[in-house]
Amino acid sequence: MTTTQADLETLAVNTIRVLSIDAVQEANSGHPGLPMGAAPMAFALWMRHLHHNPQNPDWANRDRFVLSAGHGSMLLYSLLHLTGYDLSLEEVKNFRQLNSKTPGHPEYGHTPGVETTTGPLGQGGATAVGMALAETYLAKYFNRDGHDVVDHYTYAIVSDGDLMEGVFMEASALAGHWGLGKLIFLYDSNDITLDGNASMTFTEDIAKRYEAWDWHVLEVADGNDINAIDSAIKQAQAVTDKPSMVIVKTIIGFGSPNKAGSSKAHGSPLGADEVKLVKEKFGFPADEKFAIPGDALELFRSSVENGAKFEADWNAKFNAWKSAFPELAAEWESLMAGDLPDDWDADIPVWSGDDKPMATRNASGKVLNAIAKHIPTMIGGDADLAGSTKTLIDGEANTGKDHPAERNIRFGVREHGMGAIVNGLGLTRGIVRPYSATFLTFSDYMRGAIRIGALMGAKVAYVFTHDSIGLGEDGPTHQPVEHVMSLRAIPKLTVFRLADANESAAAWRLTMTLDGPAALIFTRQDLPILDNAEFIHTGVAHGGYVLADSEGTPDVILISSGSEVHIAHEAYKQLRAEGIKARVVSIPSWELFDAQDDTYKESVLPASVTARVSIEAGVTLGWQKYTGLRGINIGVDHFGASAPYEEIYEAFGLTPEKMVEAAKSLL
Repeated sequence: MTTTQADLETLAVNTIRVLSIDAVQEANSGHPGLPMGAAPMAFALWMRHLHHNPQNPDWANRDRFVLSAGHGSMLLYSLLHLTGYDLSLEEVKNFRQLNSKTPGHPEYGHTPGVETTTGPLGQGGATAVGMALAETYLAKYFNRDGHDVVDHYTYAIVSDGDLMEGVFMEASALAGHWGLGKLIFLYDSNDITLDGNASMTFTEDIAKRYEAWDWHVLEVADGNDINAIDSAIKQAQAVTDKPSMVIVKTIIGFGSPNKAGSSKAHGSPLGADEVKLVKEKFGFPADEKFAIPGDALELFRSSVENGAKFEADWNAKFNAWKSAFPELAAEWESLMAGDLPDDWDADIPVWSGDDKPMATRNASGKVLNAIAKHIPTMIGGDADLAGSTKTLIDGEANTGKDHPAERNIRFGVREHGMGAIVNGLGLTRGIVRPYSATFLTFSDYMRGAIRIGALMGAKVAYVFTHDSIGLGEDGPTHQPVEHVMSLRAIPKLTVFRLADANESAAAWRLTMTLDGPAALIFTRQDLPILDNAEFIHTGVAHGGYVLADSEGTPDVILISSGSEVHIAHEAYKQLRAEGIKARVVSIPSWELFDAQDDTYKESVLPASVTARVSIEAGVTLGWQKYTGLRGINIGVDHFGASAPYEEIYEAFGLTPEKMVEAAKSLL
């Protein structure tokens, strides 16, 4: 009997299903239902539309694919293995095992071909909006008439759970507002969640919701109809002024005689007996694990040859563009290499101790603009707080309805979506240099995105202003207390809390050179300028440094960060006047200071000096690692109050006098 193309494609789809359930069963852990139900739409996208090169996962103009429903990770791992990425069958067999390249949820930078870390629902699709925004901005900046070197799509498979999450809604609303025409979501609409039928909690009309957000919406009634899905994707690609949502009705766990269409297929292995029944239904050997039919593998591996051709065709376009625009091409190649322009920091301002006191948020705005004028792919914005965060790029346009490719990104009051979108921008490996901005207390609203950004090592600057009770009259709802320490607790996130304008400039300089994200934390209130900018920059680069010292070994060490460094310095003067030898240590970045060698740390915080006092306008939790068992930690272990900030500092005991009193008690 002759095998038709349709038969071959059905075999290939079933190969994805069987390979996925075998891996889940072998691990005795995972989510088999989504790969079984969504395999046809994944096949239609990957084999008929996705421009990618399995032999070069980092090819610059590849289409981006995001499995936002990251719990269905075996769908993606099956596709990566079958289409020829550097993901062996042995790695598939080691699904969810220690040190494998196939962790429970996809991880960026860990598995070849994984574009972003997903799993926490909503994050993947929201990050995909940032990827699409990056494509749009870079296309505007680099493309010229007849030379489209930036020209690719961003696709995502999304789930019911994704669509319920607030971060996903925030980012989706922005994508429609901006008109990101090269963003296409495929919605695996199977009506099932982990706890049962989605109708228990999820009954809104998704098509109308997305139409209201100005998306192009299409529906495919049968999730097994590859040709219908293919046609819908083509229609989505043809609409260039709106993102597209393709709603595909699927059956979770399709092919499982006893569990298909129910929550039993969602988050647990099918069981050995059920796996055999599935294999029998699809015509696979019931007792053979990880069987991959040769015809199906040959079809999938055509992606290697096709991918090489996609990239070769683009290389020809690139070379023609490079010949026509050599300076622009040189800029592209430098950015692709992760380099910064030679003069990128030439205009970073320097302040002296004679300058007027300045809020560090104002200093940050000046430094940001000094850097941005040398790096035209530095873009970012705020959560409707630009006048307060001082993060507008001077002279540049704002994003708005149907014009997303501007440097000043207006996110509206959408902190969580903003965080995920800048993560997507930051996954361009340094081509785009993104930042976000809001008040520090609202870092809670974007914490999920910050955590994912840190996990991925995305090159992002998360700017936070109004950093403490120092913001004053807005009161405890807006006065961050635990937030700095909460951010310090996130691994791989470099946190800066700055004491003045020069420390702020140093922090921005360092942020631009980091391999991962940074949180830059600035004050609303004015602070005196610390003198000797070169010394300050060197100190901040070490994370902590001796700001003021005694002759010989100090009797007591006063340790602080941010605005309270000045309180410590005043306490130092009082102690010195009384003949007590004191040292002031500023630690603007715990992460950078802790990374220094023991010799440097000992030079700043000598072990022999156990009389130590810390002061910071936030919770004292954590300072004990610098002050030790004998130390005293002055802070705010309670919520704030509404009053002028000077009165609050006095009322809460954040004063030089309290620090002097504490120091003397230790002596």
